[in-house]
Amino acid sequence: MSRIVVVDIDECIGCEACVEACPEVFSMGPGSIAQVYNPEGAPEEKIEEAIEMCPVNCILWED
Repeated sequence: MSRIVVVDIDECIGCEACVEACPEVFSMGPGSIAQVYNPEGAPEEKIEEAIEMCPVNCILWED
C-alpha cells in the first residue's frame, strides 16, 4: 500500500460509521474518537467505502 489512511481527530465526531464499514482498519479510541489501528487491514476499496461514509469527511489518505 503506497498511501496510508488517517483520521483527523480534531474533526471526528465519534459516529462510528468507519468502524461499522471497516472494522479491520478502524476502531474507537480514547474520547470516543475513531482511530486507525491496522492501516493495512483491508483493501483500499473497502477503506474508501469507510471514507465515503464519514459524515464530516475526517478520514484522509496520506502519501
